[in-house]
Amino acid sequence: MRTAHTSTGPDPIVSALAADRLGAPSVVYFVLSAAAPLTVVAGVVTTAYAVTGITGLPVAFLAVGAVLALFAVGYVAMARHMANAGAFYTYVSRGLGRPAGIAAAWVALIAYNALQVGLYGAFGAAATPLVERWAGVTPPWWAVSLVAWALVALLGLMRVDLNGRLLAVLLTAEVAVILLFDAADLVASGPAGLSAAPLSPGGLLAPGVGALVVIATLGFVGFESAVVFSEESRDPRRTVPVATYTSIAVIAGLYALSAWAMTVATGPANIVETARRDGAETIFVIAAAQLGPVVVDIARVLFVTSLFAAMVSFHNTTSRYFFALGRERVLPAAFGRIRPRTGAPQAGSLAQSAVGLLVIVLYAVLGLDPLVHLFFYGGAFGGFGVLLLVFTTSIAVIAFFSREPSGESVGRRLVAPVPAAVALGVMVTLAVGNFSALLGVEEGHPLTWLLPAVYVAAAVVGLAWAFVLRAGQPAVYSRVGLGAKAATVQEEIR
Repeated sequence: MRTAHTSTGPDPIVSALAADRLGAPSVVYFVLSAAAPLTVVAGVVTTAYAVTGITGLPVAFLAVGAVLALFAVGYVAMARHMANAGAFYTYVSRGLGRPAGIAAAWVALIAYNALQVGLYGAFGAAATPLVERWAGVTPPWWAVSLVAWALVALLGLMRVDLNGRLLAVLLTAEVAVILLFDAADLVASGPAGLSAAPLSPGGLLAPGVGALVVIATLGFVGFESAVVFSEESRDPRRTVPVATYTSIAVIAGLYALSAWAMTVATGPANIVETARRDGAETIFVIAAAQLGPVVVDIARVLFVTSLFAAMVSFHNTTSRYFFALGRERVLPAAFGRIRPRTGAPQAGSLAQSAVGLLVIVLYAVLGLDPLVHLFFYGGAFGGFGVLLLVFTTSIAVIAFFSREPSGESVGRRLVAPVPAAVALGVMVTLAVGNFSALLGVEEGHPLTWLLPAVYVAAAVVGLAWAFVLRAGQPAVYSRVGLGAKAATVQEEIR
């Protein structure tokens, strides 16, 4: 295991994450597991049809995938020059300055914690009926979620490659059942046959398409996380680009295919009504008529494991953000230490687990709906935060390469990043304007401004903390954005 230099004082410079444990396939599994394909197909796709009433979702997935692929050109080009578990935090620091980077770090911690913890609500709601059917008892959702929480907490302290192997098994089964459902939908086509109307680019011109694009964007959350595992990857200069591009292509293709296949099964004219009637059950109701109840029961189990896989992936991502900030002393140094035997970010993992436990207990005591108030609100809130970070990073990439071309071609420095930043800016604007649709509440609901305001407050606190560090701890401030290099600085920080 690779370790960094340690000082002899009472506050030692921390160790590095374990290197060379993840190949490109393992990183792809982490990224795709965060995207939670079966959860998106069952939940996001049907929600988009039901909320917007527009059938152009398949082409919306392809359009969003194209924008993110453009963004990835500059994103992975920058990754070649800085392998850092801090990802957005590091890129924004190096592109737009340390204060902006620390502000982005605060936003990232909130967004990824919201995404991870929100999944406990969906897991409890989805797993409880299965337990009731198999065991004949009906446990409260939070009891089931606590079992998942304990497993995720344990896995978070273990070797990252062990987590990767588990995700490989779960994800392979998950994608297999999605493709089986898609094939059944296409073979047993509805009254309109194999209609390609939902794939027409004209679908993006329909009134209300803004909400459609924003909801489609939420399905890609997690694509950006390949960079988070760059320090633990074999040959990160190759692994990060391969994993990022592969993930975007697979996500866009799989979601577009599944969204289109649903319209083929019901007929494009009927998909909106069907989604509004059956909700997240739509995919299972359609499959039951074509494949039988046994296959559908298996798919329901895989839906639950899809949520579990996403929890594991987001837990690992969040713990590494804690680690990156602790290593550079933006957070207390304890967050920058690893578990010696496994190379996992110990304090960061425990902190994320503590947040999860606190939220589960709080929601249980208050009697809040785990599906609506935890999963749906948490997912929309966290996904919006990630979109803000992607947009900010797209600007940081342009700024970084304008100062340091670093041998990259003009295509990687400007031709791809500039239109990507413009498109992402439009998507952020659409998200703000359609936030009520994301949450499933009426326009003017207090949450439509309270939740975005949380990110504004977090960014302000991050900026203030940056200025405090610059004034009071200049040595710490100078390390912001250095990543693994921060651990090799010789001077001791107490």
